[in-house]
Amino acid sequence: MYKKGIYSIASNEPLTESVWRMVLVGDTQYLTAPGQFVNIAIEGCYLRRPISVCDYDEKSITLIYKVVGRGTEIMSRMQAGEKLDVLTGLGNGFSTTAATECPVLVGGGVGVPPLYNLAKKLHAAGKRVQVVLGFNRADEIFYAEEFAALGVDVHIATVDGSVGIKGFVTDAMKEMEFDYVYTCGPLPMLKAIYAATECDGEYSFEERMGCGFGACMGCSCQTKKGSKRICKEGPVLKRDEIIF
Repeated sequence: MYKKGIYSIASNEPLTESVWRMVLVGDTQYLTAPGQFVNIAIEGCYLRRPISVCDYDEKSITLIYKVVGRGTEIMSRMQAGEKLDVLTGLGNGFSTTAATECPVLVGGGVGVPPLYNLAKKLHAAGKRVQVVLGFNRADEIFYAEEFAALGVDVHIATVDGSVGIKGFVTDAMKEMEFDYVYTCGPLPMLKAIYAATECDGEYSFEERMGCGFGACMGCSCQTKKGSKRICKEGPVLKRDEIIF
């Protein structure tokens, strides 16, 4: 179930040259699982901007977004105290009750944020959580320290080798032992992880959205279990239903 509300900006700060963290204060009761997203109305923009939820508690929502167009550029200029019209509780998130004792959470670029609250919840449940974060180069890295502060095992892969393992997230996963995969990132990364692993898992997909709550059907995709809307039945899909 989703809900529209007015939220106050508590903070809005850059993490890298193009990635920002915004903290909103307001009603969070409709967020029920890590991996869900919100849809933000931006003045002067026709469509709302869908942003994945990095973390949330009883009073606040933490969003991490990349400035890639007009809407997110406007967001980056917003100040503490400003108000936003937000739809919350959107999407089908990650399961925290999957049959796993040693999951690996794999994020690429702005696919990293949805995994943070998931890592927090799985670690609190006693799971041996491993996290793989993939970036192009050192100056694009964000949230590695925040993941480590949770007490989980963090691995970093950079394409240019400037930090951690040189290569892609699948290179970092080669020597790791895990029984379940949670992942979010660009489609080529998801395809590579799917091809490189055999265990069950959950994959969070990115897709252009119109309404954000399943009415317009604009983000529909075909799965082994029929057509599904990324904004409604997704963005998280189970491995056994994905068609690549």
